[in-house]
Amino acid sequence: MAASLARICRTSSLLKPANGPIYSQSNNYTTAKEWTKAQKLATACLGVTAGGISALLFALDRSVKAGELVAHPPHYHWSFSGLFQSLDHTSMRRGWEVYKNVCSACHSMQYLAYRHLVGVTHTEDEAKALAEEVQVKDGPNDVGEYFMRPGKLSDSIPSPYPNEEAARAANNGAYPPDLSYIVNARHGGENYVFSLLTGYCDAPAGVTLREGQNFNPYFPGGAIGMGQVVYDEVLEFEDGTPPVASQIAKDITTFLMWTSNREYDERQRLAIKVIGIGVILLAGMYHLKRHKFSHIKTTKLMFIPKAKKQ
Repeated sequence: MAASLARICRTSSLLKPANGPIYSQSNNYTTAKEWTKAQKLATACLGVTAGGISALLFALDRSVKAGELVAHPPHYHWSFSGLFQSLDHTSMRRGWEVYKNVCSACHSMQYLAYRHLVGVTHTEDEAKALAEEVQVKDGPNDVGEYFMRPGKLSDSIPSPYPNEEAARAANNGAYPPDLSYIVNARHGGENYVFSLLTGYCDAPAGVTLREGQNFNPYFPGGAIGMGQVVYDEVLEFEDGTPPVASQIAKDITTFLMWTSNREYDERQRLAIKVIGIGVILLAGMYHLKRHKFSHIKTTKLMFIPKAKKQ
């Protein structure tokens, strides 16, 4: 053991510098100033090549997206688009009529229950009457059998098809999407929905449509399986509003905006409270800073060194 300690001490003495601690460090890094011209040129070429490849991939990605035949919906001024604006509940009630009489034939709304309509578009008695108009499969009962019963407020809006396969079979292979959150699920939101409903037109030259398809420039690809369902006097509103196509599309879009954001009005009320309280707190903080801490801001601190003794 003494011999081992002696070897360790001899090794350590070799690593010890003249005036410093014992340490061992190897530095294999070099700076750009030490590079040769060939190394600098190779590095620059690699950087240019990597940048070119990235730009090419980005251009190819943009070219694929630009190849889709789709028109961008314009931005409309909605009654709820302001900072402190709320949803138009009268328009939402008409929108429910549009969904019930037009859209519900193909589209489901499985995440909306009749109880959600209470106090928003209908009274509690009206919502109960709407729920009782449908028959809901329930069970099993005491003998293990399923039965049909009138709907209740807790029931969801029934789907027009029992499953996805039946929906595709009835619509030439196209699956009508659920409308519960359709505004949040589409780029453009309410502007897209309104433009889609009112944007049907004849297909331009060069566009071939298969049987059962219609042309809509706001739908990706232009070919859409849903036919035009919104047109003048497709239904009659119970409040006597003229049922023109633009009014119908506007009302159903407002209703779908609410189904996608049922807390919208509450968020607006909360924003008013937060901004109001924030203004009061900001004024208090300004007063505190301006007056209570004024003596700190105006205090002058000086350092007077002691005179050196001679």
